[in-house]
Amino acid sequence: MNLEIDHLENQKQTVSGVLSVIQEPPDLEIAPARGWFNLDLSDLWRYRELIYFLTLRDVMVRYKQTVLGAAWAILQPLLTMILFSLIFGRFAGLPSDGLPYPIFTFTALIPWGLFAYALTHSSTSLVADRNLITKIYFPRLVIPLSSVLSSLLDFAISLLMLFAMMLFFQVPITWRVLILPLFVLLAILSAVSVGLWLSALNVQYRDVRYTLPFLTQVWLFATPVAYSLTIVPEQWRWLYSLNPMVGVVEGFRWALLGTDTVVGPLFPVSIAIILLLLFSGLVYFKRMEDTFADLV
Repeated sequence: MNLEIDHLENQKQTVSGVLSVIQEPPDLEIAPARGWFNLDLSDLWRYRELIYFLTLRDVMVRYKQTVLGAAWAILQPLLTMILFSLIFGRFAGLPSDGLPYPIFTFTALIPWGLFAYALTHSSTSLVADRNLITKIYFPRLVIPLSSVLSSLLDFAISLLMLFAMMLFFQVPITWRVLILPLFVLLAILSAVSVGLWLSALNVQYRDVRYTLPFLTQVWLFATPVAYSLTIVPEQWRWLYSLNPMVGVVEGFRWALLGTDTVVGPLFPVSIAIILLLLFSGLVYFKRMEDTFADLV
């Protein structure tokens, strides 16, 4: 009898403990970051599955109900290469560092396409996902980051096309190709750094989406995509290299085509600008993060 009473008492205490937890759940307080440099990037790792699924969603939505599908990843840079080859290569006669002009241009169009697509979609990503932002909590940095990562599929397809062109034009692949992931990372960081600034600004000022096409077009011609860096006077190249995509584009040509223009102070300057834009973009984005749900 005593054992049964003890058993009933233990069950009663267990049930009481469970009910107390249910009735008094722990408080969870979500507060904005304190201080200018409290970036708290560890949240990105905790929400890595959300980044994966948002990236997958962007990839699937991009070519949904399209006839050609992922073939657009090849057609867009290919048609641009043909146009540049006719206008700048044949008619204007711009130099191509002794390389066939089509492959000289296509090599630069691949990182530029990665950057342009990632920049455009990350800049408008917060407004596009306004329903998600206003309903649940998660690190807002996940949204522009997933928009940038979704551009890697098109980049991979275009890169395979480039290797096929190198075989056709008999351009040898050297050990430098092993350093290519570094320049891919720099292209991604360039898009992320500028995208953080523009996405945060676009929440408050919707003019950003109207200026994006003009900004992208001007940036394209301010980057040595359709022409060689050698036409820029040497005394002005340090100023020209303040454009972070200059080092990325020339790095691709150095790694894949064997050019030497990336050697020297040009590349370190581009890296410094990318890191400066990335840090300042993270700081500004985190400072504005607590206002996104109210303004979007």
